[in-house]
Amino acid sequence: MTKHDPESAQSGAAAAEARLAELGYKQELPRSLSYFSILGLSFAIMAVPFGLSTTLSIGLTDGGPVTILWGWVLVTLISIAIAASLAEICSTYPTSGGVYYWSAMLSTPKYAPIASWVTGWLGLVGNWLITTSICFSGGQLILSAISLWDEAYVPKAWQIVLMYWAVLLVALAVNIWGAKYLDQLNTACVYWTGASVIILLVTLLVMAPSRRSASFVFGHYDPSPSGWAPGWAFFVGLLQAAYTLTGYGMVAAMCEEVQNPEREVPRAMVMSVVAAGVTGLFYLIPILFVLPDIQELLSVATGQPAPLLFKLVTGSAGGGFGLLFLILGILFFAGVGALTASSRCAWAFARDGAIPGSRWWAKANERYDIPLNALFLSTVFCGLLGLIYLGSSAAFNAFTGVGTICLSASYAFPIFVSLLRGRHAVRNASFSLGTTLGTILNAITCAWILLAIVLFTMPTAIPVTKTSMNYASVLFAFFGVVSAGWYAVWGRKYYVGPRSHLEGEAVGSPVIGRVEKGAEVRVKKEERMGAGMM
Repeated sequence: MTKHDPESAQSGAAAAEARLAELGYKQELPRSLSYFSILGLSFAIMAVPFGLSTTLSIGLTDGGPVTILWGWVLVTLISIAIAASLAEICSTYPTSGGVYYWSAMLSTPKYAPIASWVTGWLGLVGNWLITTSICFSGGQLILSAISLWDEAYVPKAWQIVLMYWAVLLVALAVNIWGAKYLDQLNTACVYWTGASVIILLVTLLVMAPSRRSASFVFGHYDPSPSGWAPGWAFFVGLLQAAYTLTGYGMVAAMCEEVQNPEREVPRAMVMSVVAAGVTGLFYLIPILFVLPDIQELLSVATGQPAPLLFKLVTGSAGGGFGLLFLILGILFFAGVGALTASSRCAWAFARDGAIPGSRWWAKANERYDIPLNALFLSTVFCGLLGLIYLGSSAAFNAFTGVGTICLSASYAFPIFVSLLRGRHAVRNASFSLGTTLGTILNAITCAWILLAIVLFTMPTAIPVTKTSMNYASVLFAFFGVVSAGWYAVWGRKYYVGPRSHLEGEAVGSPVIGRVEKGAEVRVKKEERMGAGMM
């Protein structure tokens, strides 16, 4: 039978619902998303050409071509290791709870609630901040298009915030009224991005008035604009690649909307990173071959060098805008996808009682078949964060680093716990890495993320001023204090980790022990069936 066979689809949905029940939850959202749709969603959130364009100044400041190109290769390889580590755990526990559910299941019963709480809040804040960063940088990029005709134009803070809200509201509208078309939308993202990269590649190389040498593209390294020591500047500049290659883990929140999630979502996680890595190379190499004067790009008034680069290479404002329009199309998919994943993350965490007002946010809307209240919560929270920019643009710009740190830390937590406990819980994972390879990739993941947390609190350049200071550490500490405070007031008394939501059971009771026993029974059953077939 093919994947389009109705009987096969019903069988797959029934099996997925049964597995979800084993994990303690009842089916509330339709399983309407395919493997390619989840791959497209992950690809959309990473939004490679858009992410690399809006953070181009970081790479140019901290080393130039070597940091941009080889930093991308390095972070891609590390991201594949992280994605594979997450995919293995996801195939064992395919639920929208994602990282916080995994941390609870992988920990001992004694520490499961606090492990789940910490990971959940890191993941939720990371989801919200990445969504904020995508939509906000998108608003900045839209306004920077004006500078193609008026180079002296610098948008005011309130104009940037209004444009950010407009981008966020478009993403909200699509998530509500276009929810039933998310499968097609995510698929379209892959084709739009691929076509855009090809058009950009050909246009830039054909229209460029001059080209850089191969030695410049693959070997030029100048960290002097950063003020950092040569070796350290390279690592600080990795934020450009790491910010772009971050959102693949967010799609775990879509597990309950996919048939055969234990197979499809893990595959989509890993393959989306591979596809993103290849896409990045096809985008960056032509950019570096036609790169105009670096100092001219870094001195652009809007802080967004990509539009000026397109204008200088094509020789006209209209040509520059034509290429920029392709990037803005990718922004559309990224904003919609990030808000989709964030809303599911908030919904799942609220379902287990970890967010103030959980009963309200955990409701799924029957009319639209989406967690509408959680979608509004995510939109309003992200929108309110935009107000910070009116008071301090430097503090707000730190959201890029904080979002990357929070998501990375939430990825590391369940992987580290699994590694610490001998990887016993994933030994029968359907997406198995094996003992040796799994241990190596898990160790690489934890070591890199520990380093990344330090790196991404560093300012892009020194000496620092009030406007160039990286406030990521301050914001990270702030969100940590808020999470810890809520845990002290409410969580330590009432939060038990993932809870049962099945009829006929003690609703609200911890599912940790029951899931472990159920897994043991299922594994033994599979082993007996396998032995019987031999």
